[in-house]
Amino acid sequence: MMFIWSALWYVVAVGFLVVVHEFGHFWVARRLGFKVVRFSIGFGRPLLRRTIGGEDPCELALAPIPMGGYVKLLDEREGPVPESLRARSFTHRPPWQRILVLLAGPASNVVFAILLLWGMRWVSGIDDVRPIVGQVTAGSIAARAGLARGDEILAIDSRPVPDVRDVVFDLLDPILADGSAQLSVRSTGGKVQTLVFAVPDPGERKRLTEPSMLLEGLGFQFQELPVPPVVGEVVPDGPAGRAGLAAGDRITAINAVPVGDFADVVRLISAIPGQWATLEFQRGGAERTVRLQVGSADEDGHTVGRIGVSRLSTIKYPDSVVRHRNLSPLAALGSAAADAWNLTAVQTRLLYRMLLGQVSVKNLSGPISIAQFAGESADAGASSFLGFLVLISLAIALFNLLPIPLLDGGQIVFQAAEWIKGRPLSERVQLFGQQVGIALLMLLLGVALFNDVSRQFG
Repeated sequence: MMFIWSALWYVVAVGFLVVVHEFGHFWVARRLGFKVVRFSIGFGRPLLRRTIGGEDPCELALAPIPMGGYVKLLDEREGPVPESLRARSFTHRPPWQRILVLLAGPASNVVFAILLLWGMRWVSGIDDVRPIVGQVTAGSIAARAGLARGDEILAIDSRPVPDVRDVVFDLLDPILADGSAQLSVRSTGGKVQTLVFAVPDPGERKRLTEPSMLLEGLGFQFQELPVPPVVGEVVPDGPAGRAGLAAGDRITAINAVPVGDFADVVRLISAIPGQWATLEFQRGGAERTVRLQVGSADEDGHTVGRIGVSRLSTIKYPDSVVRHRNLSPLAALGSAAADAWNLTAVQTRLLYRMLLGQVSVKNLSGPISIAQFAGESADAGASSFLGFLVLISLAIALFNLLPIPLLDGGQIVFQAAEWIKGRPLSERVQLFGQQVGIALLMLLLGVALFNDVSRQFG
């Protein structure tokens, strides 16, 4: 059931974002005078067709396989072209115009990500989770540097880090670059001091780039936010739903073990897949008890217990933990554009360093992991899923700009070479490039799928 749910949201997310990508090609091609033959939403034999464009007709098609779409331009390489339309075929347009059409797809994904992030921040503002240190492992890199429980990280290499996610991104760059990072830290007593995280061993630095290994390898975790053990949503046909639990119920104990927050609920239930459990909870001030059989789910190759409930989607945290900022429309747009740029820059640097062997290839994710992330973000609520769309849209843009033939970036290289030479590249060169492109894509897909399977089976 979980697999179907994740696959559904994967299709929704990736299919929609590929349509956004193709619309960018379509819109710019029409504006520059290219002859667009078809814009298809979905793949396969069209279910519905409609001619749009008036004096410059183009077929708009709806096809049954919802994994994106494609734009078909008039192209002499694919068949005869009427003399009256030859000047509008792809191969007869100036190279700079072809490059703009190819760039339009990735650009459309970037613009979509910025606009979506802008709307979210304009409506909801920004919640900065203050980077307050929780547990510090004895003898670790963080402990040797002097980091202690309750410290708040203010800046890394003089760059302010107001949120937990900023710390994660900004720590990796300097450590990979020269093996050290300077942290400005404020202790619980209010004293501000500078600490140095030093990782001189290149092998250890590479290990830190593996998924979820950065903070663990450095030896510290952030303070966990207190989430009350209150039920947010209940899956109707899940164990909790069948037992009668409802949204708003406050779980107080599981098998007579007191529950302090929602993390306790997850921990206790995860440990007993398939077993019977007694839940004590409060509803309307009254104490109640139910007995239910815990369900099972696969998570990272392990079987864990699930009862079909989620935490509250909106929680009011104290200002001592979370700082909320409301933004004007202009400020929200600037923040969205800056974050989209920073996320893309981080992804680009990580990919470049992966090619140099400095970053673990375990960071490559394939369709299985992306589907899992899609399902989990959808479970977490609309805001989480929209944030997932932002990340995936930027990733699609970057991926398509890679200089690999068959992708937009590789085709841009071909068009730029033709522009410089003043004539098209030979068919032999283009064919060789396509073969290399296929091999590289198959290699990337193979590594990503291997990582997916490894994560599923531990």
